[in-house]
This record gives sequence, structure tokens and C-alpha cells, in this order.
Amino acid sequence: MGPEVLADILGGLPKVQDPDLLVGFDRSDDAAIYRLTPDLALVHTLDFFPPMVDDPYIFGEIAAANALSDIWAMGGEPKTALNIVCFPEKMDTGILAKILEGGSAKVREAGAILAGGHTIIDTEVKYGLSVTGVVHPERIYTNRGCAVGDMLVLTKPLGVGIICAAHRVGEASERAVQQAIASMSMLNKYAAEALKKYPVHACTDVTGFGFLGHLHEMLGGECSAVIFGSEVPVIPEALAYASEFLITGAAQRNRNYLEGQVQFGPAVDFSLEEVLFDPQTSGGLLVSLPKAAAGDLLAELQSTGLACGIVGEIVEQEEKEIVVL
Repeated sequence: MGPEVLADILGGLPKVQDPDLLVGFDRSDDAAIYRLTPDLALVHTLDFFPPMVDDPYIFGEIAAANALSDIWAMGGEPKTALNIVCFPEKMDTGILAKILEGGSAKVREAGAILAGGHTIIDTEVKYGLSVTGVVHPERIYTNRGCAVGDMLVLTKPLGVGIICAAHRVGEASERAVQQAIASMSMLNKYAAEALKKYPVHACTDVTGFGFLGHLHEMLGGECSAVIFGSEVPVIPEALAYASEFLITGAAQRNRNYLEGQVQFGPAVDFSLEEVLFDPQTSGGLLVSLPKAAAGDLLAELQSTGLACGIVGEIVEQEEKEIVVL
């Protein structure tokens, strides 16, 4: 669902009054966090969706990587996972077995345990996970806390939504599809391990609201951001497909939601605009941290082979919340 619709729905729910609920749904954050002891809190998240690739095993990998990502975005470590399955009654159950195998492989790679799940009959395939992790209550990352002077680091390339859209109509190259699959199936575990060494002020993962939508949540109406368009990591062919209007409805919802909040410089091409609004599946971490630490973090991430970049800077609040140069 689009961010505007979702905000209206959640706005009608009663607020929870519990001092141990450190992060709840009212924060528009990536996961919920509940404190058990002064040294231990639980991180709860879930995510599921229909296939975006043809191979059931790869779909299982991507869906699991996407669900696990929220735990790392909060500074936690995943411990257990439960399958969420919707599957047509008359479809070959061998397909479901492959989906679950792919998901199980990613849970193991994450260092967590697949402990069960729930399955229902539906008209379409949908798969994902409910994940529980742990974090020290004083080492939580939230999507708020950006400080003026911080730099923004993105740990995966953008453009997978556009490439998947082009693939559905037979216009994406095999190379582009494989690059998108490699990005979507890569765990954010490795980037999160690097982050532990640095003073992170705010963190989120880039998923359905796109880069600009999740950045908007990070800014929280308290500061603004300047984005360096030429430094944003992008799967190259996504720009070409966007220029041919192989774009998604979800990206247009993101654009409409942020209308008036974003200003694009005259040299910013329409294709880059679309990439920045593009909804991501299992996207990278977007991190706000002091300028003095950003270069070291980038070098460490690059040494692991991650396609990443210093993509912007946090500035004093201005009329336009986000300016893309």
C-alpha cells in the first residue's frame, strides 16, 4: 500500500502506552522493538509478497532476504523466523517446496533458525517471513535521528523495481535481470556488520516507498537533505528502461505522495527521478552518520564488493525537504 493511504489507516489505531515498547507502529519504522530487560530487547517484523521472478527458489531467497532486512535496519540480529505462505490449491506443491528451500537457505545464511510458519490456500502465490531478533536497548538504530552535517550512505544499487517491470513485459536484458536478482537476494547482514563499528545516527532499509520515500521518513520534518545524483549507485540499465517509461504504478504513488517535498535540479534526468522514486524489493540500508566516519564506512563496504555510495548530506531544514542535484 502507498505511504499516504497507510498513514491514514494507522492514524486511526489507538496508541500503545507501554514504556517497554521502544519502537511501535506510530514511528513509521522498519520493525517493532520491545524491551525485556535493561540489556535485552526483542525486534519483531514481517513481510510477504507475490513473486517478482520466475524461479521459485530464487523468489524464496529474495522474499526471505527482504523480511530479514528490517532486523538489521534496527541494529539487531535475527534469531528465529516463521514462514508466511499463501498458495493455490491446484498448483504443483513442488513449486512451494522450492520457495521454502530458498527461504530456508537465506535464514541459515543470516544465522537464524526457521522454526515454523502458517500456510493458507489463496488464488495467488505469496511468501515471506515473520522474524524475531534481539538488540541491546541502547544500541538500537531507528529511522529518525539525522544530524545536520551527517552524510548519507546507501549500501545497494537502486533500480530493481524498474528492471522487474521491464522483465514482466519482456524488455529487460538477461544481464540486467541477473544484476537485479543478485542485489535482491543479497543479505544486508554484511553491511550491518560493518555499521557496528561506526556512530550511526539513523538507519532504514530502502523498500516499497523508494529511496526518496524512506529518506522522507528519516528526515521526520526536522531537517533537510541534499542528494548527489551522480553518486547514487544504480543498476545501469534501470536508467535506460526508465527513460523508455518502463516504470511502476507504485513509483507514481511515491511521487504523488512526495509532491512539493522534493526539488530536482535542472541537470537531473527524468530517468534518475524515476529510479529515486522506484520501489525496491530487498533494497540496501540507508545510513546517516557523521561526515568524519562516512568515508571509512564507504571504503569498508566497497572492500566487501558492495555497490554503495555516499549519496547525500543532511542540512538545516529548508523550504524543500529534499533537493536532488
